[in-house]
Amino acid sequence: MQVFERPELLPAEPNIDPDVTSKLRWDFDRFATDGLPDELEAFILEEYGIDVSSEYAGYEIRNPWGKASGQLSMTARQVQEDVDAGLGFVVLKTVIAEDGAGEQTMAAWAIKESRMLVESIAGQNGETGWTVRWKGRGWWQSFDDYLRLIRDASDIAKSSDTLIVPSCKYHLPRPDETEWNRSEYEFTTRAMLEAWHSTDERPMPLEKDFSPTLAGSDLATVQTQILEWLEIVPSLIRYLGNVPVDNAQNKHAERAPVRIGLKVFNAMFDDEFQLRMLEKVHQTDAEPCDFYIHGNRLFDPDRDFDGHKGIAYGGPDLSDRNLRVMHEFARRRQNAGGLPWCATGNILSGRTAVEYALLGASSFQLHTGFQLPSEEYSMKVGNKTQKTLHKLYFHPTDGFIAWCLHVAGQKSLDHPIRFRDIVG
Repeated sequence: MQVFERPELLPAEPNIDPDVTSKLRWDFDRFATDGLPDELEAFILEEYGIDVSSEYAGYEIRNPWGKASGQLSMTARQVQEDVDAGLGFVVLKTVIAEDGAGEQTMAAWAIKESRMLVESIAGQNGETGWTVRWKGRGWWQSFDDYLRLIRDASDIAKSSDTLIVPSCKYHLPRPDETEWNRSEYEFTTRAMLEAWHSTDERPMPLEKDFSPTLAGSDLATVQTQILEWLEIVPSLIRYLGNVPVDNAQNKHAERAPVRIGLKVFNAMFDDEFQLRMLEKVHQTDAEPCDFYIHGNRLFDPDRDFDGHKGIAYGGPDLSDRNLRVMHEFARRRQNAGGLPWCATGNILSGRTAVEYALLGASSFQLHTGFQLPSEEYSMKVGNKTQKTLHKLYFHPTDGFIAWCLHVAGQKSLDHPIRFRDIVG
């Protein structure tokens, strides 16, 4: 099995002015008891000379931090908390596509979480981290309820700079199937667009979730079929399921106002096949996606939880794989450029985020990081989103500010430092 070397992108500690380290430590301690500044991005720019704005799905966002799709982003109240905390974007819980009659070919993924467990996990490199285990997969309530969530979440965020992002799992043919259920693509996409445009006239950002559990299902047993999914899905979404998949450039087809992001899962094959997946996202005979997300959780068919065998997991092994795959992908492409991408996977520190940024990620979405045990957060006021941002930004040796300053010094970047100049 082909496994690449994990790159050494950063040293053990940031090389920055000791006075800046002292200031970070002071801010870290005082914000732990007093709470974060109201205008956080402006504070970071004024005090540390860093512009943390970035982009996701082609839209400018106030900062690169987002909440990944899951049970932490399935109510208006949760979205309100994240908007108030100042996240750059929020990806809503993944809805399972359906046709006009309410039928779902992927109904097996519409299972309610019955139990969730946050636990420590040790990586093969000896590093310890955290992972979440749960039963259940996508949105289990009605599709009308999901459309209401899109409207409510967009309404909550419209006066802020937080971007709301729906997420959907559409039909994927099994190895023994030859037809795509295009009616699911058309009906679901049209309905979501109508809900989105009730509050926002812009094209709708949309994550197409393949789900890490696909890595352990019968659906992912044939590599050629996985590559076909990555090639064809963007066209079916963009042209509302009506255009022939071998003629995705048909200029007479109705084109949906949507910005499509493929959430590339970690398949249960070697690193070389993961690279083939990424190449297919970039070099397709059909119309490509607009951006992609890489790479959500690993899958272990032998792990069990609550009577269910075969579960997805995260932790240090996840970020190790993502970083080594993306490093090799960047090395092979060199100056060929590529689609914008959003990193996910064991982002529990600003340091890890900057590692992903050096490989081209312009934004980061977290899930486990927002639900650690309370004692893992140094900040004792506010909600877990605020506590997470406190840790990500201001930790004196592991935080985003410290490592952005380190990279800026290595690259001799002018002040004020733009995070987007660090990306890639």
